[in-house]
Amino acid sequence: MSLDLHSDPVDLTAALVDVFSVSGSEAELATLVQEALEKQAPHLEVVRNGDAVLARTNLGRASRVVLAGHLDTVPENGNLPSRREGEFLHGLGTVDMKGGDAVFLHLAATLPEPKHDITFVFYDNEEVEAVKNGLGRIERELPEWLAGDLAIVGEPSNGVIEAGCQGTMRVELRCSGTRAHTARAWMGENAIHALAEPLRRLAEYTPRVVDIDGLTYREGLQATAISGGVAGNVVPDAAVLTVNHRFAPDRDGAAAERHLREVFDGYELSVVDLSPGALPGLSAPAAAELVAAAGGRAAAKLGWTDVARFAALGMPAVNFGPGDPTLAHTKQENVRTAEIGQVAEVLRKFLA
Repeated sequence: MSLDLHSDPVDLTAALVDVFSVSGSEAELATLVQEALEKQAPHLEVVRNGDAVLARTNLGRASRVVLAGHLDTVPENGNLPSRREGEFLHGLGTVDMKGGDAVFLHLAATLPEPKHDITFVFYDNEEVEAVKNGLGRIERELPEWLAGDLAIVGEPSNGVIEAGCQGTMRVELRCSGTRAHTARAWMGENAIHALAEPLRRLAEYTPRVVDIDGLTYREGLQATAISGGVAGNVVPDAAVLTVNHRFAPDRDGAAAERHLREVFDGYELSVVDLSPGALPGLSAPAAAELVAAAGGRAAAKLGWTDVARFAALGMPAVNFGPGDPTLAHTKQENVRTAEIGQVAEVLRKFLA
């Protein structure tokens, strides 16, 4: 099998979908991508890093744009091979994110003289734990390949530029008590009951709404789990409340933690997970050009994506890809074929 990078991006999407590439099994697809770029895009420098493939122009342009897309998918759910039904292409990865990969690969082969230098990054293991993410390995081993003035991650965004992303923090709030037999409950202190006050604070909490670069980021603070209890006839002496905080990118992780310690003042709090957000950076020249090419429309990214990794490297980053993100990871995953063409057209206008 081989990939035709000059074919219509919709046909190329279908071809990518039909190559099995669940996280950890990207080798075959990475090899096909590498071979296609080496044969059909001779103007690019191409290297392989594990099961990631990187390619770039070296034209001496004044600015460089990084186009990044992951090759892996979540496990199959009866949605392979791909199939077309009218204006929709169905199949595993059509949304997340082989449609975006197809657009990038098509541009790699058909734009030999872009006005910005371009780096293409097709990486592995995005859909699993962060420690395995191919971008982290590339940053350690080939950091110069991730440098640029703007990063575009091809995650599904309904064909709309989604700039930056929120940060996410998970904390555990612990309450302690004293065990006792429930028949003599007054001799104990119920740790689960002690969670009533922090739950009240959560129920009355008003999240911030923050405007950054004309984009609106809505924060969130939600209880996601409660654990505790010893037996059906024992007053529990320990209980844990898990809370997830989604915070706007004008706060770093330290500021978000300080805020939560203020909200839950008086309680034992520990941070168990943190991924900082990314500022949109739409005032940067390359980012402003991209927004103009897309008709002047941009929205805030309310979830967390790998744009945060690029923002941490000091460059503005956006999500821009075909597909409805609410369909990602579902058995019904499908993408409008016209949206794939729209994203390709906008990027061609921006880069050509």
